[in-house]
Amino acid sequence: MRETLASTSSSTASGGTPPIEAAWINAYKTLSSRWQSSALSPQSSIPIAISRVNQVDAGRLDIEMSAMLKEQMVKVFSVMKPGLLFQYEAELDAFLEFLIWRFSIWVDKPTPGNALMNLRYRDERATYTRGKIRTGLEGPGLTVYQKIWYCIATVGGQYIWTRLQSFSAFRQWGDSEQRSLARRAWLIVQRIEGFYKAASFTNLLVFLYTGRYRNLIERALQARLVYGSPHMNRAVSFEYMNRQLVWNEFSEMLLLLLPLLNSSTMKNFLSPFSKDKSSGSGGDETLCPICIVITVLEQDVLQLHRSGAQDVVNQLSQCNGMAVPFEKNG
Repeated sequence: MRETLASTSSSTASGGTPPIEAAWINAYKTLSSRWQSSALSPQSSIPIAISRVNQVDAGRLDIEMSAMLKEQMVKVFSVMKPGLLFQYEAELDAFLEFLIWRFSIWVDKPTPGNALMNLRYRDERATYTRGKIRTGLEGPGLTVYQKIWYCIATVGGQYIWTRLQSFSAFRQWGDSEQRSLARRAWLIVQRIEGFYKAASFTNLLVFLYTGRYRNLIERALQARLVYGSPHMNRAVSFEYMNRQLVWNEFSEMLLLLLPLLNSSTMKNFLSPFSKDKSSGSGGDETLCPICIVITVLEQDVLQLHRSGAQDVVNQLSQCNGMAVPFEKNG
């Protein structure tokens, strides 16, 4: 652009005559094509940083929401035969996950956890025009194919894997012969699981570094979590949880340290600060509770002696020699 303007200005200054009309048209066509190519380039989007804590908390809240729905569903079938619902636990989990997907992602709404964390899914494969970008959070949601593949991967994939593991454990594929078909299938399942865990761990490290795509499904579908509203904070406050965690750690520390402390040492250390000065170091710690009662309630013992309860008086008098037997008055 600068070269074109400079050439036109130099020609005007040197010749002293304005350029012809065709020169302006040619410059406009050249600059308009460059402008459109730069506006449609993927580098025109504004780089944004989404909190990693919000994304992880959103996933955890979705898991807790599914667990709450499952608990309510189990209570509905509590009057039925015990153990009946346990056989269809995988189907129940898949049904609840499908309900959450149907009424959230399929209708272009965030999941319960994403809604509480002010997050939504955005299709990163779409191109943006520079004139529509203001905060970097704009962009279309997931397409129909992305939503369907998300349901297949999360609901169907988790259900198939759970059923496959339970079936292999029930058939005892791992205890079969070395060259049997079941043994080979079990080894393949173990390798797939190990590969998936390694890939998930690698994706976790990349997520912690870049802040994009919590799991492999989001990375494969190019479905990124962005803020739904740029001026709204997350709806969940963790102040009460932080206080609860601090109190739990403090109580566990006390349970660990208190058995290691000597009670007599602590009592001697705290005795100068006690309000009761009469029960200080003058008392004998080796006395049994009966002797202490006798020293405190001497008048009651005398009353028992006068009333004729000589057996009780003799029993009390034999305790460490603290009480002297009374003679019965005539």
